[in-house]
Amino acid sequence: MTSTLEGIPGELAGVDLGQSAVTLTADASIYPLEALYGAAYIFIDRCYVFIDRPETTRYRVVLSTKKPGADEAALRALAGEFANELLSCAWRHQITQENRATIEAVTTQALSGAMGPPSLDELAAFDFTEEPFEDPLGIAMSWEDKYKKKPKAEEQDATTTAPSSGAEAAPSSTPTGGEGKNP
Repeated sequence: MTSTLEGIPGELAGVDLGQSAVTLTADASIYPLEALYGAAYIFIDRCYVFIDRPETTRYRVVLSTKKPGADEAALRALAGEFANELLSCAWRHQITQENRATIEAVTTQALSGAMGPPSLDELAAFDFTEEPFEDPLGIAMSWEDKYKKKPKAEEQDATTTAPSSGAEAAPSSTPTGGEGKNP
């Protein structure tokens, strides 16, 4: 015998105490099939999950407990947990769809990096004459250009106007270890 759960509309959820099962109906335009699969996977250790599509606009999910004799409160809790997990899975699915390009780019870079450095044949075949990429905003800059030491204005003025003492600086030498060989 099927009855409705208290606080949940009858068209969305029903309970069958004789079968220890709860039936949920999900709108196909809100919840994609992937979200239903994800939510069902979370529950397969606790209950049997049956997913059906009686209409093109709705899914029907039947959750049957593995231990018979569940009361209405336990089935209500099971339905609520499934509904929450279904919402979570639908949200994750939407985020994945919106960020697909980023996920694919990161995955491609990770896989190309795992292939190792290019071989000599690949480098020989590479065309280095191509123009560098466009940088209309002028924000692309090498690390060396960005962090190179900039001479202080005072030091520049002092070196250009300082009088020469006539003595040349001795060339720097490094110890050679006796016979002209490095230690």
